[in-house]
Amino acid sequence: MADLTNNKIVGRILIIVPACDEAQSIAAVMADLRAHLPAADVVVVDDGSTDGTADVARRHGAAVLRLPCNLGVGGAMQTGYMYARTKDYDVAVQFDGDAQHRANQISAILDAVAGGADLAVGSRLLGGMRFRFHPFRFLGSRLLAALVSLIVRQKITDPTSGFRAASRRAVAFFAEHYPQTYLADTTEALVWAGRGGLKLTEVPVRMRQRQAGSAASGNIKGVAHMVRIILALLIDCFESRIKPQE
Repeated sequence: MADLTNNKIVGRILIIVPACDEAQSIAAVMADLRAHLPAADVVVVDDGSTDGTADVARRHGAAVLRLPCNLGVGGAMQTGYMYARTKDYDVAVQFDGDAQHRANQISAILDAVAGGADLAVGSRLLGGMRFRFHPFRFLGSRLLAALVSLIVRQKITDPTSGFRAASRRAVAFFAEHYPQTYLADTTEALVWAGRGGLKLTEVPVRMRQRQAGSAASGNIKGVAHMVRIILALLIDCFESRIKPQE
């Protein structure tokens, strides 16, 4: 497993936590991260919160980047990647602020980056993992998985997973190029990275079920988003490939 105590294998690690109105969960997220990755740095990208998310994050030791308005996860993550590139981190890990991700699973995606992957995605559907999806979301995810797999020419099982680790090369790529629309921050990012020549891999991870709220992809609005992202992926196939800087 990757050495999370002194980071000798993967180097300096930054945990990027995109968060919007997550004041009730961010303290638990920070405690989880500190318990399992005490040597890693954490930056919370406050995506226009109105509930004191930034203050709670600071009190628990995170650096905080406050966006002046809500940009969505894509905008928050690109901000985090720009910060990681500026601060010269070797690996950046995306870790959601709603407490669904588990810090004790980060070693799996770090191992994949240490093994040569540019972007390691934690999959809820590999290795016999069990995760309950809303029926609409499950069907949409299967359709997206098939389409993304076809485009990047390798099997992808969980294209909407936001639990990821990016190498230095991928950090530089995403700091310059990152999709902004809903679901594009996960699914289309895989297509851009894969078509650009970054090495992708998936590893099995466990995640917690959503404890509050509901996923937008589980309603009619979510279906509309799904159709839009499918069209975007098809358009991507006809556009010039974005190459990472060497």
